[in-house]
Amino acid sequence: MAELSRPIGLGLAARGSVADAVAWAEQARRAGLDSVWVHDSYFERDAVTYTSAIAAQVGGVRVAMGAVNPLTRHPVLVAMTVSAIDDMAPGRVVLGIGTGLPLRLAQMGIPYSPEAGVEAVSSAIDTMRALWSGERVPPGAPGLPPVQPMFPPVHRVPVYIAAYRSAFLELAGRKADGYLARPAESVPSLRRMLETMRAAAAAAGRSEDAVEVAGYLLTLVDRSRREALNRAKREPFVIYMMSVQSDLAMRRAGLDPELKDRIAEAWRAEDYHRAASLISDDLLDAFMLCGTREEVAAGAAAYQRAGMDLPLLQPVLQTEDQVREVLAAAVEYGEATSAPGAAATLVPAVPAVNQRRLGTGARLGRRLAAWFEIARPFSFTASAVPVAAAGALAALDGRLDWPLLLAALVAAVLLHVGTNVTNEVYDVRKGIDTITSPRASHALLKGRLSEREAFGLAGVAFAAAVAVGLWLIAVRGWPVALLGLLGLGGGLGYTAPPLEYKFHALGPPLVFLLMGPLMVAGAYYVSSGALSWTALVVGLPVGLLVTAILHGNEWRDVSEDARAGISTLSVLAGRRFAHELYLALVIGAYVVLALAVAVDVLPPQSLLAMLSLPLLVRAVRASELGATGQQRAIAMIDLETAQLHAAFGSLLVVGLAVAAAVR
Repeated sequence: MAELSRPIGLGLAARGSVADAVAWAEQARRAGLDSVWVHDSYFERDAVTYTSAIAAQVGGVRVAMGAVNPLTRHPVLVAMTVSAIDDMAPGRVVLGIGTGLPLRLAQMGIPYSPEAGVEAVSSAIDTMRALWSGERVPPGAPGLPPVQPMFPPVHRVPVYIAAYRSAFLELAGRKADGYLARPAESVPSLRRMLETMRAAAAAAGRSEDAVEVAGYLLTLVDRSRREALNRAKREPFVIYMMSVQSDLAMRRAGLDPELKDRIAEAWRAEDYHRAASLISDDLLDAFMLCGTREEVAAGAAAYQRAGMDLPLLQPVLQTEDQVREVLAAAVEYGEATSAPGAAATLVPAVPAVNQRRLGTGARLGRRLAAWFEIARPFSFTASAVPVAAAGALAALDGRLDWPLLLAALVAAVLLHVGTNVTNEVYDVRKGIDTITSPRASHALLKGRLSEREAFGLAGVAFAAAVAVGLWLIAVRGWPVALLGLLGLGGGLGYTAPPLEYKFHALGPPLVFLLMGPLMVAGAYYVSSGALSWTALVVGLPVGLLVTAILHGNEWRDVSEDARAGISTLSVLAGRRFAHELYLALVIGAYVVLALAVAVDVLPPQSLLAMLSLPLLVRAVRASELGATGQQRAIAMIDLETAQLHAAFGSLLVVGLAVAAAVR
């Protein structure tokens, strides 16, 4: 295990896979971090479960519940819980305690007042410490026997108070072992708050350093500060955190409180694009850490100089790559040295592009990466699956011509590339995609590709598709020409004038026809030389899921499209209908497949596609959360639906191929 010269911890929210949280805690231990903290995120998952799993499986690192709420978890229950966790991680347990946001308590119908909150926390600390030492505590009502702990005394468990009001700070100074600063606290505000806490400690006869100070620092790491800031502005969680800042916190950070009011207004109206556009770089710099590893480490050092003994880097995006980058930044901070009161040795890194001109290889690499990004290859399964399904069906009928099938597959993907690139160009032109738009390609927005270069890429893709199509026409005749014209027109006309059918609420129905029944039937004709009603049936579930990819994208982007004056189906029909249609599309695919097998149109082996049901459940759950206004739940709905389509389609192809092999 590595050793760091300065302590630093990892903060995690109680969301996602428990196994992932355990794995990240093990990575933190190996990197030499002091502790892993898991905080309650109301209406997500239970933090105690995550903490217990980490305590049981990861040794050599402190494990913290930060923070539990005595208004939602009775102090006796918390004492019992800590006793069990202390058995798994003796001497390594830390407890944070606070009352949480009054808004969340009100949503749960729990009465709250600041005075009662302070009293609840103070009383809870007394109760837990008494129980941990084996003492009885008075009953909750007269005439009842006292509460007698039936668990052995625990090892020392430091108790941190998590709050920001002055009365809580004073309580921390008098009674707590530590103070836990909330996420999105500014450096100037932290200094002022610690002055209050230390004055209370001195008044209680304690030394100023008797209370250890820890704090969550929201963190987003990227290749440059600019990219990190832009990425943060697109995150619903960041927008929310900026909108709930207090007037006092804004003034202490040197910012106009009216700014957060405007952000909050846009947030409540679910206009996330406008809310994101209001967030300035200064606002993010005041309340979170954005930048490269080195810049994040330097930001953490600024909090340390302000009095934070234990910075807790909390990734805004709780994903494998972000946790890895955050841990690297933590090591960068921990390995640096700074004398008490002195400036840290860390300085923000100077971007390499400013130190030297990029070499030819680096420039070519960036250009290729930009082309790859704007082509959006994750979506290619939408064109590959229909062709593959047609080939499997042709094999089942004993008619498959492999060279022609492969040519049809190449042509379909090339048409898809041209369509994707053209769509990106016109979305940027119309102002639909900006730097803060979710899931937008940044190749054009950041200037890595010019519009002319993008049109060049689209033109090459369409021209190559035509070239392949001409050979297919020579082999199969004029029906291929008709199908090719429909595909080319559908690709170009999706967002390009004069058709622009995406902007007239025609996207979902036309995409269903073009990339469902027509594509499967057309690819079947190319690879077999015959027409088939069964191919049209196979195209129905495939088309429904392709349409779900597009419709999910339109549902998620409904605010941006409405702002730009774009009349997608979701804009015209509203969010509720958009949600219901999404469910009908993804569930309908499975219903159609089952019916087709039931009436002997498709072989029973086709039901292998049902193995993709777990991905359907994931998509349905995300859509249900999105329907309640949790925009973050559907931020990746296009990608997740594409994964569902790929799994369903691939398994359907395998099922048809198996049926062909055993016929």
